[in-house]
Amino acid sequence: MAVSIQELTSGNRRALSKAITLIESTRGEDRQPAQHLLQAAMPHTGKSWRIGVSGVPGVGKSTFIESLGMLLIARGHKVAVLAVDPSSPFSGGSILGDKTRMEKLVAQPDAFIRPSPTAGSLGGVTQRTRESILLCEAAGFDVILVETVGVGQSEYDVASMTDLFLLLMLPGAGDALQGIKRGILELADVLVVNKCDGDNRDRAEAARSEIRQGLHYLRPQDDKAPADVLLCSSLTNEGVEAVWDEVSTRLEALAQSKRLESNRRKQNLNWVKSLIEQQVLHRFWNDGNVQADYMKMISELRSGAVTPIQAVEQLLENVHLVR
Repeated sequence: MAVSIQELTSGNRRALSKAITLIESTRGEDRQPAQHLLQAAMPHTGKSWRIGVSGVPGVGKSTFIESLGMLLIARGHKVAVLAVDPSSPFSGGSILGDKTRMEKLVAQPDAFIRPSPTAGSLGGVTQRTRESILLCEAAGFDVILVETVGVGQSEYDVASMTDLFLLLMLPGAGDALQGIKRGILELADVLVVNKCDGDNRDRAEAARSEIRQGLHYLRPQDDKAPADVLLCSSLTNEGVEAVWDEVSTRLEALAQSKRLESNRRKQNLNWVKSLIEQQVLHRFWNDGNVQADYMKMISELRSGAVTPIQAVEQLLENVHLVR
């Protein structure tokens, strides 16, 4: 599975796919080659727009991304799509069907679509999405679209690894606002009511008015540029160009004000914190003494000899995490 940095930076899509597979691998022997590849890729990264795309299931994320991707390619961009599919908590499997929903985009030589499973990761993204973004940048893609699994309470991670967070909404979304977490609306830089065509047009206009009114009661992500609500139809492409114009204008303003660079530095610090937490948990649960103590704790817990809190404190004391 070895991938050279020369293959990656040449823009070879097959090499990029192999590189992402390498960093997603859970095999111990793949860890060092993956880190070497990432280190070699770093000088070639940081030259793209990173955009998160989210929305409730059925809002048309894949259709919107295909429509937007085709527009961007026509304007001379190279577009990478990192599409995240939920994994089954029972079988661990994922459908990974995003490529089949983007038939036009997947056929474009300047497009790359990579579906990946969440594999138990919270936050609407995979544990390796950040690394995948860097590899796509090293391969020469200048617009990275991260499609998340859908709106949920834990889906804030995508905003911590992208430059702009775009939230898709359905016509008639005024009633649906009750079911969407307040924090996600506050994280959104751009809100788009999708499927604004045919009989949905009046409903979409009403939804935009209701959403705009609701945003007045929320704290905006950017005080200088509060989120606006746009209309589009991914099916007919109407309004998609206006959405990109709004997105690109905001990104250019971020870059000119140096806030883009500042935001990415903060994101790297958050990434470090996340990696530390992952490594601590991994080493904790793979410690032989911890596993033995954990089985003993389960027995004591079942017999009622200790409370859950006492059991946890006792387990942590044994690995010197509690004094």
